[in-house]
Amino acid sequence: MNINTFWLRTLGILGIVGGLILWAGDMLLCYNGSSTALYLNTSTTSDTRVIASAITALISSWFYVLGLGQVYYAFKPTSEVIRNTVIISFGAILMGYGVVHGAFIAIATSAKLAAEHNLDFESTILLATTANNAIRVLLYPIFALLSILFIAQVWKKNTLYPRWMILFFPLFLFLFQGVLDIILSGKAWVIIMGGYLNLMVAVFFTASTIALWRPKE
Repeated sequence: MNINTFWLRTLGILGIVGGLILWAGDMLLCYNGSSTALYLNTSTTSDTRVIASAITALISSWFYVLGLGQVYYAFKPTSEVIRNTVIISFGAILMGYGVVHGAFIAIATSAKLAAEHNLDFESTILLATTANNAIRVLLYPIFALLSILFIAQVWKKNTLYPRWMILFFPLFLFLFQGVLDIILSGKAWVIIMGGYLNLMVAVFFTASTIALWRPKE
């Protein structure tokens, strides 16, 4: 199995960068250094930061899709059906991250309007938060399918990933979120939990790049 090692590593690095870019987009929206109320923080975010944050959703989605080339390589030993299902499912989820972030711009905009016009905060952002949550719900069954296939194939050693890659799969990182939510506080909580989903993807691609740094031929 021939592979250009440089490009394989580059694809993984692009996935890492994609996660960090969208994490930065999260911070542009919800970080102000003095409050852990993420939605409320968006009401004081400048227009420039909101626009910049929206752009990060587009750029990171491009990088995420490119990063999946590394996962495709790792799953080449599996059947075509499994490999394509994993890549399509993973791609749908990662692109969904960008869409969810884009929908979060509506929350920020609604929050700013509530603050500027002295409107009831919760009712003003309700429609935007409901739409955001609806998008997330559609991604859950896809994530469940991906988790079953990815974990099963890696555990059975049907891929080029070592078994320890399972620990860095987004499902387990997502479950670990509850632990961090308890032990973190203040600015550290906002920095980590405010952009956790994208940091999670950056960690996954970091582990993937390390695992495939010297690809098997």
